[in-house]
Amino acid sequence: MVKRVFDMVVSLLALITLFPVFFIVCLAIKWNMGSPVLFKQLRPGKTGKPFEIVKFRTMREIVDAAGNPLPDKNRMTPLGSFLRSTSLDELPEFWNVLKGDMSLVGPRPLLMEYLPLYSERQSRRHEIRPGITGWAQVNGRNAITWDEKLKMDVWYVDNHSFFLDVKIIILTIKKVLVRDGISEKGHVTVSFFKGGDKD
Repeated sequence: MVKRVFDMVVSLLALITLFPVFFIVCLAIKWNMGSPVLFKQLRPGKTGKPFEIVKFRTMREIVDAAGNPLPDKNRMTPLGSFLRSTSLDELPEFWNVLKGDMSLVGPRPLLMEYLPLYSERQSRRHEIRPGITGWAQVNGRNAITWDEKLKMDVWYVDNHSFFLDVKIIILTIKKVLVRDGISEKGHVTVSFFKGGDKD
């Protein structure tokens, strides 16, 4: 209950106080990439239940002859890279937190396609609400391996507390300021998870 109240209060304050930032980012995306300004996608929430995550769009909608999206490196724009490196693209997720789909802190909501690829241990990351930031995000983010990242997610599930959440939020602010671990080496964002569990 404390976690949920904290989530609601902070997300509401963030949506109100950061409104000028939201407005400027919306204008920049509209000018640079056109519509839509927001990126919406189904992601697994608590117990794997799908919800629609909302983020600022960072990539152009460019497809190949077969209608498939081109690789991230071909669709990413300079503005998109800036939004990702500063984590400004994540700001609309405060709305997801306010609605109860997400928490401020928790395992990041990944792709629906990953659900059948998780081991039994890895799937435990869905025992709690996903978060805007998490233990894995302040301990390497996209610069660490998938196995390390998912182990940290499960560790958080077993050890989360209000004080740990506060610590993670403080560390997240520091990470954002130094723009650390934004992408995986050799990738614009992060490689696709292919399954596997290395205990």
